[in-house]
This record gives sequence, structure tokens and C-alpha cells, in this order.
Amino acid sequence: MPLIARPLPFRSLTVLRLVLIPLAVVTLVLFARGVEAQTPHLTRYMAEFPAAELVEGATDYGEVHSDLPVAPVLRDGMRIGWAFITSDFVGTTGYSGKPIHTMVAVDDNARIIGLSLVEHSEPIALIGIPERRITELMVQRIGFNLAEVGAEGGTVDDLNIISGATVTIMVIDDSIIRSGIRVARSLGLEGLALAEDTGPRFELNLEADAADDWFTQVGDGTVRRMTLDVGQLNEAFAAMEDERTARRALTEPPEETFIDLYASLVSHPSIGRMLLGDAEHANLEAWLKEGEQAILVMGRCMYSFKGSGYVRGGLFDRIALIQGDLSTRFRDRDHHRIGDVLADGAPDLEEIGVFRFAADIGFDPTEP
Repeated sequence: MPLIARPLPFRSLTVLRLVLIPLAVVTLVLFARGVEAQTPHLTRYMAEFPAAELVEGATDYGEVHSDLPVAPVLRDGMRIGWAFITSDFVGTTGYSGKPIHTMVAVDDNARIIGLSLVEHSEPIALIGIPERRITELMVQRIGFNLAEVGAEGGTVDDLNIISGATVTIMVIDDSIIRSGIRVARSLGLEGLALAEDTGPRFELNLEADAADDWFTQVGDGTVRRMTLDVGQLNEAFAAMEDERTARRALTEPPEETFIDLYASLVSHPSIGRMLLGDAEHANLEAWLKEGEQAILVMGRCMYSFKGSGYVRGGLFDRIALIQGDLSTRFRDRDHHRIGDVLADGAPDLEEIGVFRFAADIGFDPTEP
């Protein structure tokens, strides 16, 4: 019986993508759906931060929309854009465990015309990084075309990183792009619009039986695989304009595997049992609250998809869940280490972990 019923026998449960970033930072992205809009913060920050500080030449804000936390940005009474706070639309939790609030302005062409980091609790000062370094990277997004990235599925690869503040920068940048696309869609800017749910929907068949051997699971899409070798990695970095990437090239043979990565939706009962075994699957079911889902991520070879940042700050900097214009990141409390995969024929895997995500983020395992 198919895992996803109506109308296809099988469909990918998880889509994997590696995003290459300067200074040898690699971000693993698992496509999934993010959080819904939170309690509006816009009115408070409009009172604290004048429009002129957000957009050059602006003179005031208009009234906040009654059904959407956005407000017109005005120049002598004429609207030149729209202002909003990222944390009103997407999750922005950083190392501190608190939201990072960024004010953004976009024009009618869905281009970013203003950015301001209005409040955060990140410990960047404690590690010797001045806040201006963060803002200098942020303002590079001014002029960014949200309509183009929204039309291409919301994937952005050209992110610069400050060593020591990786998670903070990634959360800020991701929140700017994701919230910006959501606002642009909600306002219908530059042809973007909210998708209408008019076609047939796929449903996950929770009673279906997964295959009991590894090779069948990988072959039918129950387990998704992505492999990246050293040559591919070095070529991607060499194609970047940042001259520093050439100095950080890997010296291993090009054909050596950089990472061999796998992922699967183990909150599906049969998949969980086949991959984890009865005892570990029972632990998983006890760990998950009603409506929560979990993905098993498995890797081997040179690169760790977990990294070590979560040990210091409790937040994973190399793995995130993204689905369309919604995203969320994992904290250490959402991670459970697994010792072994028990499916017949599974390879020796050096790193195995379950990542759970809340029911209210809107994740749909039948969608990319």
C-alpha cells in the first residue's frame, strides 16, 4: 500500500538541498513549512523608530492594516513602500532563545528598500563582535528582489557569514527573506499572490507498510539521499566572487565524498519502526506530542550535518526546515541522538539524529 494515497503511489517525503556559503560554511536545508504569524510587534516599533531611519527620504508611517501587520511608508503623504517586523510573520529565535526583531520596508516592486535591526538579545558583544558588523551585512539586502526569489521557490544562496555569529546572521537573513516573501504575496506585489488551494491534495497514508530493507526504502523515496564530493564543493566555492574562498579549498582528492546524507519521515509509524526498531520507535512515540512530526537525518564521511554550535548555544546552525516561504530552526531540545539504523542492509552511518517539530508550524509531508 502506498505511503501517500491519492493519486500517486509514492512521492518524496523530504527534499534535501545544500546551500554553499563563503568561509566554508555549509547549510543543510530540509524543505518544510514554518511558523504562522505571531503577535504583532509593528505598532510598538513604529513609535520607537522613525520612518526616516528605516527608508532614506521617508517622512512618516501610515496606519497599520486591520488584517495584516504592515503599514505604509510615506514621503510627504505619498506611499513609497510597506513596513513590517520579521517576527510578526516568521520564527526569528536565535542563540538567546528570544526573537530577533528586524524592521523591513519593501516597495511595490517587491524590492527591499529599508532594513533596521530594532531589538535582539543575541550575545554577539560577549564574543567580541560589534553590532555594526551585523548591520553592515544586513544592509547588503537593500535592493534585493523578493519577487524573483519568491517565483523560484524561495531559495537564496548568496549569504555572507561573520565567524562567531553564524546562527545570528542566518536567522536574521532567513527571516528577512521569508517574511518579505509572505508580505509581498499578501499584498500582491509585483505579481506575487497567495497560492489558491484548488487542485487535488495528497494525503499521508499512516496505515501503509514501509519496506523492511534499506535499498528498497532508498529506491522508493521512503529514505531520501544526497551525496556531495570534494570536487563539487570546491567548484561551487571557486565560482563565488569572494576571493577568500580560494584560500579555503579542500585538499582531499576531488572524488572523495564530502557528505553522504539521508533523511526520512520517522513520525510515520511503519517508517519509524523499520528504521529505528521497535524499542527506539516506542521512545520516539513517547517523545512526540500530539500532532508533532519527526525526521530522521543520517550522515557519514567528512562533513557533520550537526556541527558543534548547538552544544554551545543550543541552536543547530547547519540544519533547518523550510517549506516555501515558511521556515523554522531546531534547538537541542528538539534533537534526539540515535545509535544505529536497524533496517536490513543499512550502511554504517557516523551521525544519526531525530529532529522533531511542533504541530502548529504547518509542516505538510506531502509537499516539497
